[in-house]
Amino acid sequence: MADSEFTPTMKMAANAKRGLKLHEKFDRGGTEVGVKRAHQLADRKTVTAADVKSMHSYFARHSVDKDGKGWGDAKDPSAGYIAWLLWGGDEGKTWADAKRKKLED
Repeated sequence: MADSEFTPTMKMAANAKRGLKLHEKFDRGGTEVGVKRAHQLADRKTVTAADVKSMHSYFARHSVDKDGKGWGDAKDPSAGYIAWLLWGGDEGKTWADAKRKKLED
């Protein structure tokens, strides 16, 4: 698989940057690992196969967060929403799912 296939998209980078701003502003959402991942995505640094698997697992575990109070609320976003953005948002989930599938094939 070519390295370019493991480069985060511009939209993923934008989501991660937004998540970092919200994380700083509201002082919530995401762990140290999530913040580190956000910096990686925001800088569009190449991710490894292990990173793809980690991202896929994160999204699988945290999809339920979308049902929580404050999801997507611009004035008072939930911690889960901020964390989701740190991992690349919906585009990150779609991307990680597709890359994981390619790795399995």
